[in-house]
Amino acid sequence: MPERNIDSELPKLELTLKAEKTAEAVIEKLKTSSVKLALAESCTAGLISGLLACIPGASGVLWGSFVCYTKEAKISMLGLERDKIDAFGLVSKETACSMAEGALARSGADIAVAVTGLAGPDGDGSTVPVGTVWVAATLRSGKIEVKEFRFSGARNAVRTCAAIAVFELLLNILT
Repeated sequence: MPERNIDSELPKLELTLKAEKTAEAVIEKLKTSSVKLALAESCTAGLISGLLACIPGASGVLWGSFVCYTKEAKISMLGLERDKIDAFGLVSKETACSMAEGALARSGADIAVAVTGLAGPDGDGSTVPVGTVWVAATLRSGKIEVKEFRFSGARNAVRTCAAIAVFELLLNILT
């Protein structure tokens, strides 16, 4: 997977504006699709729901967000299995999918999206490189889509790019 140096691609202001614009497009798409969204956020720690909540009309389509920053939060709030997390890691395809499924099962939403990753600057002691982000979306129909990203740059830039990745995945699914 090619690595992207996001610090050199977009200055901080442009990155923030892209996140806000993409969040607005997501809210509009959710409204026209009559779909409610639940989020399960780890490395973004509420950034995604915060960006969406800034858009007028968000309350009609944003069911809510689970901010599950630790392993224990993922287990108690979303029902993830400790053994599965230990086997695959906190930053993995399997954990992202389980987070999305847990958020959907515990919400009144039609679609749930989860994000887990390492924003840096330090790692978590695993072999997962800093900047790795997994995003998973699941629908009530059972369809699930998951993607891995590798971002480089400052911590908040990685978090903002993870939010944009979630928004772009949502726009793709809802189209």
